[in-house]
Amino acid sequence: MTTAGTLVCTLGGLLTITACSNEEPGRPSARSATSAAPAPEEKDTTVQPALPHGVNANALPGMPPVLDPNDLYAADRPNQLVDAVKNFPSRVYVPNTESDTVSVIDPATYQVVETIKVGDQPQHVVPSWDLKTLWVNNDLGNTLTPLDPATGKTGPTVDVHDPYNLYFTPDGKYSVVMASADHELVFRDAQTMKAVKHLPVGCDGVNHADFSPDGRYFIVSCEFDGTLLKVDTEKMEIIGRQKLPRHHTMPQDVKISPDGRTWYIADMMSHGVWVLDGDAFTTPKLVKTGSGAHGLYISRDSKYMYISNRGEGSVTLWEFTPGAENGGRINTKWHIPGGGSPDMGGVSADGKVLWLSGRYDSEVYAIDTADGHLLARIKVGRGPHGLAVYPQPGRYSLGHTGIFR
Repeated sequence: MTTAGTLVCTLGGLLTITACSNEEPGRPSARSATSAAPAPEEKDTTVQPALPHGVNANALPGMPPVLDPNDLYAADRPNQLVDAVKNFPSRVYVPNTESDTVSVIDPATYQVVETIKVGDQPQHVVPSWDLKTLWVNNDLGNTLTPLDPATGKTGPTVDVHDPYNLYFTPDGKYSVVMASADHELVFRDAQTMKAVKHLPVGCDGVNHADFSPDGRYFIVSCEFDGTLLKVDTEKMEIIGRQKLPRHHTMPQDVKISPDGRTWYIADMMSHGVWVLDGDAFTTPKLVKTGSGAHGLYISRDSKYMYISNRGEGSVTLWEFTPGAENGGRINTKWHIPGGGSPDMGGVSADGKVLWLSGRYDSEVYAIDTADGHLLARIKVGRGPHGLAVYPQPGRYSLGHTGIFR
């Protein structure tokens, strides 16, 4: 029933598609045409006024204070592991969407040391807010599989409908399920995963997000209709909505700059990143970075962002320049020898290796962050997707494959 991470399923009599697209120029796709659910009625979709950056007094109640108002990733320095994770073995967890397994790689040897059977179509491996659990998102299986990073053992699955991707509010109270086929954001208790609120999104392919410096809002991408959403974290309401100003868009990963002033949205069909002012939520600007731009990852020193270009087998190195146009510029591009399909991943705890899944090629790439040369190419299951490198530095997790602050 699955094809390279693309799902066609029937829900409530309507034909829908999960936001796990394999659609690429020059790549075969089994995805059929679909239309988004109608936009829900909203009491107020005006963009809310911006809050001053770096002012913890305005932060979402219960959110840990920002360590450095000029660097949201100040807690993510090399090997700066908190007590909760410092004794976990270093591993790379790779969900194989077509094999219904998780491949576990020892980064010291570049070898798969275990293959774990999980639910139907695992999409992402997501660190919990408190860093103690890794949640495997079994999208078609409608379950989450908890994995103990201390022992590598799985626990009883938890019933969660349509868990394509998973995030956590900065105060640690709620998980936010990206229910792509259901056209919803589902706020759930972060510990029990019991649903608290179902928020219809009115867009097709809701999938990735990131949070503002004060935690009071987050920006969400909808890949199949090119929509961006701005969501009030505390009210659990959509407060802004816009379509990307271009035909044939497919927005993917979302990431905020270290200084908290610029947002980047990777776009697989526009072949670059959209540069957005999240506070004002005005029309973003496109910067071309490479074919099939997909995943966004911050370096351990907060100086660079790695952009995986799935369509051309490369990684663009983006150099942050606070105050400059677009918040930075392209520094260089690294090409994987022989090509590949770099998708989602993360950075090693010491910052020396960028790990990326090879979505179409049943492999994982280990890339040296000093010069971009390929360290290893590791065979895994079919359709590897949102791999997690664990443990990583940081005080808490905002979800996805590891957004730590």
